[in-house]
Amino acid sequence: MLKGRLGLDSAKVPHRDRAGLLYLARGALTARDGTLAFLQGQATAADALGPGDYAIPLQGVSMILLGPGSTVSHDALRLLAYARTGLAAVGEDGVRLYTAPPLIPDRSGLARRQARLWADDAERIAVARRMYAWRLGEILPHRSLDVLRGIEGARMKESYRLHAQRARIEWRGRRYDRADPGAADFPNQALNHASSAVEGAAAIAVAATATIPQLGFIHEDPGQSFVLDIADLHRDSITIPSAFRAAKRITERPDENIERLTRRLTGETLAREHVIPAMIERIKSLFEDPSGEE
Repeated sequence: MLKGRLGLDSAKVPHRDRAGLLYLARGALTARDGTLAFLQGQATAADALGPGDYAIPLQGVSMILLGPGSTVSHDALRLLAYARTGLAAVGEDGVRLYTAPPLIPDRSGLARRQARLWADDAERIAVARRMYAWRLGEILPHRSLDVLRGIEGARMKESYRLHAQRARIEWRGRRYDRADPGAADFPNQALNHASSAVEGAAAIAVAATATIPQLGFIHEDPGQSFVLDIADLHRDSITIPSAFRAAKRITERPDENIERLTRRLTGETLAREHVIPAMIERIKSLFEDPSGEE
């Protein structure tokens, strides 16, 4: 398909041998001499690259995350498609996933395994129990999803209270009006924004593994059910602490915007703690095939 002036006709590196994700922002992604080049403009401290002109290892990564202030050429898209390297337009530090074409991996093992587990009632609850065990630190004996959800809900109430206590903020409980989210107090607003940011990171991880976002094991109805499953694995470690830090800081700096502040703090944590790669490894572990086959 891409023979001709771009000069590519063969080898593709298997995704299992690639480095993972590469975040690029504030620059132009183009094709040059049969490979990718990125002209980095003004950079921030969070950017992977300083100002300059860089050759990008086209087949060395599974997905390129293109952040704010960036452009991509048509030839670059053709190269990416040929190499089966994904491209996602994301927010700062991966707190939003704006668009990502379906990633076409070399193997369909993860998606097939996910579908098989989801379609079997016993296997499905086993996966849900495993995810709850990761979150709650213990394997619960219950085999009813409603019972597991109830236990998780009670644990979360206590978790909110403890995190609020550590952050030294007033906490009156999780409550907000979906029709008017801005009417909620700052801790609840911050939780909404932090949750949205972590869900963006989870959407990137799901896209990078080419798993099926609609097939969730705990969440069922939303079109991003599996994304919500993965995001919730980090509710205690990322979402709540980031939200309550923002709620505390907004009381000290009332001129700041709570949404922008929460996204920035959450994004910094996501980048510093390499959360998206960790999510990818969780997904792979969740659908691990005992036979060792992909």
